[in-house]
Amino acid sequence: MEKVEVKKPVRKERTGKVVSDKMNKTIVVEVARRHAHPRFRKVVTTKKKFYAHDEKQEAKIGDTVCIEETRPLSKTKRWNLVKIIRHANV
Repeated sequence: MEKVEVKKPVRKERTGKVVSDKMNKTIVVEVARRHAHPRFRKVVTTKKKFYAHDEKQEAKIGDTVCIEETRPLSKTKRWNLVKIIRHANV
């Protein structure tokens, strides 16, 4: 019999800035995306907020972080903190 390889699904990753760390084990990450407007071709910035799980509570406001898509952890949380890319200047 042949061995069948099952590929793991590729999870989406986003890089953004932490805008809130007030909740317990949860951070709010704002991800900015620059793209051309479909009609006017001007470059516009679209911002979106994601709720991410931070188990060790190590991310602080202003940090640049990498988050990864995961299973639903609560009503709004569907992302997980992977790593802190850059700490904020305090």
